[in-house]
Amino acid sequence: MLPSTLKVVLTIGVIAYFVMLFMFLKKKELELKYTLLWMAAGAVLGIMVIWPYTLTWFIHLLGITDNMNGLFILCIAFLMMILMSITSIVSKQAQKIKNLTQTISKMEKRIRELEEEP
Repeated sequence: MLPSTLKVVLTIGVIAYFVMLFMFLKKKELELKYTLLWMAAGAVLGIMVIWPYTLTWFIHLLGITDNMNGLFILCIAFLMMILMSITSIVSKQAQKIKNLTQTISKMEKRIRELEEEP
């Protein structure tokens, strides 16, 4: 069981997390489609703060006997999910940049050809 002081501090932290997330969305520093993973993480954090035994239950459901090992495994799995999504985004952006560069090069070549014609 979490001490009441810790539960209040963690609740305030989760609320601050969501406020910061929505501020980023409002300022358009984050796109909505990329924010869904962060919102899911905040929801899981909120559930763990409100019902702390859900973490213990889930860890034992996976067959992990030590709570700390289970927590580390879940944190590493979450970080891997974030890294995979960011890698996917970066790969798509790199492909778009490559396509745009090729298109601009073709346009510049065409402009030079048109300028050289009498």
